[in-house]
Amino acid sequence: MNRFLCKSLVALALCVPLLGNAAAEAIVIGQAIDLSGPNADLGRDYVAGIKTYFDVLNAKGGLNGRHIQYLVRDDRGQADLAVKAVNELITQAHVAYLFGGVGDDVTKAVLDSAEFKRSSLTLYAPLAGADYQKDAKVLFWRPSYQQEIRHIFSHFDKLGVKNVGVVVQDSAATTDAYRRLTDQMRESGIKLSGTVHLGNDLAKMRNETVQLAAAKPGFVIMIADTVNAGVFLKEFRKLAPQTFVAGSSLTNLTTLRQLAGGKAVEWTVFSQVVPNPNIGSSSIQLEHLNMMRKYRDEPVSALTLEGFTAAKSWTRLLPAGKRVAGQPEYTIPGGGFDIGGYVVGEAANSNHLSSYVDMALFNKANGLTY
Repeated sequence: MNRFLCKSLVALALCVPLLGNAAAEAIVIGQAIDLSGPNADLGRDYVAGIKTYFDVLNAKGGLNGRHIQYLVRDDRGQADLAVKAVNELITQAHVAYLFGGVGDDVTKAVLDSAEFKRSSLTLYAPLAGADYQKDAKVLFWRPSYQQEIRHIFSHFDKLGVKNVGVVVQDSAATTDAYRRLTDQMRESGIKLSGTVHLGNDLAKMRNETVQLAAAKPGFVIMIADTVNAGVFLKEFRKLAPQTFVAGSSLTNLTTLRQLAGGKAVEWTVFSQVVPNPNIGSSSIQLEHLNMMRKYRDEPVSALTLEGFTAAKSWTRLLPAGKRVAGQPEYTIPGGGFDIGGYVVGEAANSNHLSSYVDMALFNKANGLTY
């Protein structure tokens, strides 16, 4: 055998146990998330923010001396692929913690999967907003749809708006948000101007859009994924170019602008669950900006800041020392904790850590004004 090759094999044999020991000491975190499907922009930005914080942590020596090994799998935004990826992360990668993906359909599928139920894991910080029972094995970082919807209504209530148009996608993924919306309308005394249903019947959608525009609602709120919202907005703007249209923080703004056109996204507003990511007015915003510049090439966004903040919050939730059998996965300090300028985890009996909601307007430069 070649002497060089022999030496190389011996060196490799010596390195294998060292690598094994290093892997054993690492804290392995898994995540199945959309990186190439309909919400890929959201997923990629979220992962970039999470990875940036873990890079920062590892550069400082890790968490209590243990490095973070962050494993990400692309589920393409499909529930069945998410379940498959999570199963592999649990059974093959033996992850110690599991971060969530994008959307309520994906989140529910993972929570209902047999392998996840058998595990001792909690699904942490999925990009979803449906309400789940407090004892469900999920812990959200972001506020619920109900909180976002309530904030949108309070924003327009200050403007004296008393009638609203509703755009709803007919799917299981929007059921909870639509129910929360109708509840909020009753609570606020808001009248319904009309409803547009988004589905396979394009002619019906166009007819309902014409009727809604003719009713001249004070504003329109969309409960739909980004693609369907873009289809509606493109049609609606032909008829009502200056009516406010509101969407949630999980709207993929890049895709929406591409589908509907730059002109159509003017006069649209979106709830946001983090402060403006482009300024450093709090320590978490400034830290995020500086570390994204240091570790990443892509621009910052609300989703990179959310990922960064969710990851930083995660480190504060872990019990001291190495986790032992039967010990809770996460411990939320009483009264919450400051995460660099605002407090999270202060709401008792809630599985949503943050209640922060802001509003942002698409400006003429196709950026967001907070």
